[in-house]
Amino acid sequence: MKRFVIEREVTGFGANDDAGFCNAAKTSNAALSKLAPKVQWEHSYVIANGTVCIYLAEDEAAIREHARLSGFPANRITEVIRVIDPTTATR
Repeated sequence: MKRFVIEREVTGFGANDDAGFCNAAKTSNAALSKLAPKVQWEHSYVIANGTVCIYLAEDEAAIREHARLSGFPANRITEVIRVIDPTTATR
């Protein structure tokens, strides 16, 4: 599976309360269950007007199908080509 960063623009999303985030996660999970094992959600970073999500997927088409099923936009999808961190400097 490939790793993707998905930028979702949703005006005011960061203003949700716990119940709003819970409902959003439930909606996403319902779409994921229909697409399993083609797509997996790792986590998302909530920003004021949307999210930046990290997903594993077979391909970009699977990400777009999740967006269609969930109703959450996938405004930008970028494949991750490598992960680096502070320990990369010691290799």
